[in-house]
Amino acid sequence: MAIGPTTPIPEPRRLPLLGNIADVDAENSIHSLNALAEKYGEIYRLHLPGARVVIVSSQILVNEACDEKRFPKVPNNVLNEIREGLHDGLFTAKFEEPNWGIAHRVLMPAFGPMGIRDMFDEMKDIGSQLALKWARHGSRKRINAPEDFTRLTLDTIALCSMGFRFNSFYNEELHPFLNSMSEFLIECGRRSQRPPLPSFFYRNQNREFYHHIDVLRKTAEDVLKERTSGSRDERKDLLTAMLKGRDSQTGEKMTDESIVDNLITFLVAGHETTSGTLSYAMYRLLKNPEAYRKLQQEVDEVIGKGPITVQHMQKLPYISAVLRETLRLGSPIPIFGLCANEDTLLGGKYPVYKGEFINCLLSKLHVDPAVYDDPLRFRPERMLDENCNKLPQNSWKPFGNGARACIGRPFAWQEAVLALAILFQNFNFVLADADYELHHKQTLTIKPKDFFIRAILRDDLDATKLEQRLAGTEPNLTRTRSGQDDATPKNKGEHEGQGQPMTILYGSNGGTCESMAQRLALDARSHGYTVSTLDCMDAAMEKLPSGEPIVIITASYEGQPPDNAAHFVSWIESMKDKAALSGSSYAVFGCGHHDWSQTFHRIPKLVDTRLEELGATKLVELGLADAAGEDMFVSFESWEDNVLWPALDELRADTVSEDVLQAEFEPLKVHVSNTRPSILRQNVENGKVIETKLLTADGEPVKKHVGIRLPPETSYRPGDYLAVLPINPKETVQRAMRRFELPWDANIRIEGTGIRLPTNELVSANSILSDYVELGQPATKRNILALVDATDDDSETKMLKHLASEGYDSEILAKRVSILDLLETYPSINLPMGQFLTMLPPMRIRQYSISSSPLEDPSLASITFSLISGGAKLGQRSHIGVASSYLDSLEVDDRLRVSVRMSHTAFHLPSDPEKTPLILIAVGTGIAPFRGFVQERAAMIKSGRKLAPAVLYHGCREPGKDDLYASELNKWEKQGVITVKRAFSRTPENSGGCKYVQDILWADRQRFHELWRQDAQLYVCGSRKVSQEIEKVAKRIQQEAAKLNGEHLSDEDAKKWWDELRNVRYATDVFD
Repeated sequence: MAIGPTTPIPEPRRLPLLGNIADVDAENSIHSLNALAEKYGEIYRLHLPGARVVIVSSQILVNEACDEKRFPKVPNNVLNEIREGLHDGLFTAKFEEPNWGIAHRVLMPAFGPMGIRDMFDEMKDIGSQLALKWARHGSRKRINAPEDFTRLTLDTIALCSMGFRFNSFYNEELHPFLNSMSEFLIECGRRSQRPPLPSFFYRNQNREFYHHIDVLRKTAEDVLKERTSGSRDERKDLLTAMLKGRDSQTGEKMTDESIVDNLITFLVAGHETTSGTLSYAMYRLLKNPEAYRKLQQEVDEVIGKGPITVQHMQKLPYISAVLRETLRLGSPIPIFGLCANEDTLLGGKYPVYKGEFINCLLSKLHVDPAVYDDPLRFRPERMLDENCNKLPQNSWKPFGNGARACIGRPFAWQEAVLALAILFQNFNFVLADADYELHHKQTLTIKPKDFFIRAILRDDLDATKLEQRLAGTEPNLTRTRSGQDDATPKNKGEHEGQGQPMTILYGSNGGTCESMAQRLALDARSHGYTVSTLDCMDAAMEKLPSGEPIVIITASYEGQPPDNAAHFVSWIESMKDKAALSGSSYAVFGCGHHDWSQTFHRIPKLVDTRLEELGATKLVELGLADAAGEDMFVSFESWEDNVLWPALDELRADTVSEDVLQAEFEPLKVHVSNTRPSILRQNVENGKVIETKLLTADGEPVKKHVGIRLPPETSYRPGDYLAVLPINPKETVQRAMRRFELPWDANIRIEGTGIRLPTNELVSANSILSDYVELGQPATKRNILALVDATDDDSETKMLKHLASEGYDSEILAKRVSILDLLETYPSINLPMGQFLTMLPPMRIRQYSISSSPLEDPSLASITFSLISGGAKLGQRSHIGVASSYLDSLEVDDRLRVSVRMSHTAFHLPSDPEKTPLILIAVGTGIAPFRGFVQERAAMIKSGRKLAPAVLYHGCREPGKDDLYASELNKWEKQGVITVKRAFSRTPENSGGCKYVQDILWADRQRFHELWRQDAQLYVCGSRKVSQEIEKVAKRIQQEAAKLNGEHLSDEDAKKWWDELRNVRYATDVFD
């Protein structure tokens, strides 16, 4: 070991005998290793049973560790367990074992360019089976993408390597080999993490483990026996190479046992990694519409509409870039192991010892900010050949290192490129769950968990036409329209008695626009229309119909489209043909919030303008709703009744029968029963309350902290949201029960369609009113007019008509008066419960900024909230916040339904915390995400990392009253984690005369400017007014700095400077 100053390698605290075994989750070890890297930095050491392991994750250290003379590859703990089944196969052999060298030299020619090229037809055979399966299932089928990609890659490697067909696409149940392989790999991971107890304690697990090994070996032995027995056509595949080939150095042939070992190796290693890569690639493309469009455009330009050939494989550079970038952000094998062959120093300062394992953590190496700018962003362009070749040495290592790197890389690459080419030539894709957040399933490799997609055929294909295209027998068809499906003329009278068809599309993250679309679909029949399509906007990409009206309802999220509309928007933005959508007619309604002044209603306006530019006919002027100034459901209803339906009524076909025109929506029928049903589960998972804490003093507005045990395998980053599905306040539910004269234990059966309520089963009335509908939603004008029709009292009729017209804004909206409020105020209203439920929007989730860090405990998350109550309402009742009152009612051990939602990419901690200072600005509970930021920094500093400075400016009322988390922040301030500056609005004398947070920011502007010059990131969380005031102060500080430098920065230039930095140097999270 070289002599010189050394730096100890950081180590988590160990348990006696067990070492750091508790720090690594046996079921999800990569997540644990990543979290430890976040806490300890580029290097740390773990003490595990039987071994010490040094984990390195920066490019500088990994590059040094890849020196095979100093750090040769050796099987790590997991690979040693896998050797029980694969022995000294290529993947698990030790370097000095002779069978590895023989097999490697025998097989290298088979993996050469000509050998891989010869496998193309069989690869295409299996890829075509996958495409035809998806086509035959139809566009509504939920496809488990990782599972089907596993079928694809297993069948491909089996057919190409040994001429064996698993026929996975023709059987619902997978071949027993697959189940045994999966269980074998999972158990290998568990065995590597076992406490050092006598084997007696694991006898049942061991029995199962060796049973699965027997299944693997018998399958491979049967394949070998079939090939060597009897006469058959000679195949040129990997099995033939192993049977016939001789080692170029020794002249030896491979033994039958070595062939069996490597057949299993091919099946295990040869399909797991590629299926994971394809799954992650599909996820990344669906989350990144620009990359999706570029890939599909490349396929269309290179391959066109004909069959794919082997000559195309070298002409698809963007697909290759997508795969490289996918492997950068999600390598299926995110770690590889080496071993120090002598005592030495890593990085010139970290001592490692002979025989010590070195694990290279690719999931951190591949996002090293010293190599990759904006490292967490999916950007395939950085991985195009010319850019990829410029990367520093050993900064991209998904295929391993040196002589022991993956021998099957050319095979896997051609297989993956071909699969993506087939799929994107013939399908468009959407997420089956628009709110899906990436979770990982770990065995030997990692894959997306619970990742479902929908596949929608392009080019007016059906399964038969697709089969012809894939085989090269498709008739030449001239398409007349480039932007959408050819419209099939409707037979006269086809919709006689049914109504004219219409399409309704929505772009929605939180569910508001989707609810509006469903409400519009319910109303369509009474206007003589039949809804032919009700779906997300992405499902209509390249499939906009002609000959029927299209209504699009969408929101903007900081100027970006909703998750399930992003591909549709990218599609219409990319089209060049100005007549592409001629023949289509449309109307657009948009939702937004005027706080985002630069991007207010950007997506609805873009869709409305772009469709017209592409030749579609605009039916009505764009309708818009502003969540900041009005109730969006009210605005939508007004647009629907006063703008949309009058225009569509004029277009209605003459063939629609009179009975359809006069049809009214059939009301729900409710049957009351007194037996108890089980409550319908929601599309969120169970969390558990582990802590509740009041953060404010007596007499102050209530602000609380709630700690929640997250559902299993849920992960998050500081800055993310916790989505909570609330229930209505108990007193509000009781009021509704009383109004409809329902006993507390009543059950109801709902009959009807097109609603988001449990139907045709007995459900507790209390559950329906608590869980499924928004009882506190302000009544719309249409709701009130429906109540007019349900009363015979003249005086109450007159008052209700007033409330539906000139009194609406001041008496209903301003006071948030609900339908239930009106029913109680005007007792003469005789409204059936079915009609009442039909009027109410479905219960929606509420999002709260997470106020904790996973480095403290990855299984826990906390939220910080204000209890919303008070405000004038009709009569004597006050407004009660649905979600905050629900959260306030929770106690320790209560369960609630939650899920993690990612915040905007910019509202996360920087990837290089050692170099980037932080400026955090919050008012009240806006401190929530910043508590998570600071807690994360505290964990990093405690582990030995040296971070850039950070300052928190917090607006409060009075010391000791509502200075939230004061004791924690004081402790962290003493530890050098954060500097805290508070402004007290009631007692500004306690904050240097500064009353509001913007005042203290201005008073501390010298610090602000100094941090800003060091490339600080600025984060603001609070009301829109706070955000606006901070903007003013930041611009003033910049203007003052310019003046000191002898420059003049005008107000206009200051605004331009600020606007250009949005989501680059500063990010906001605004709430009201």
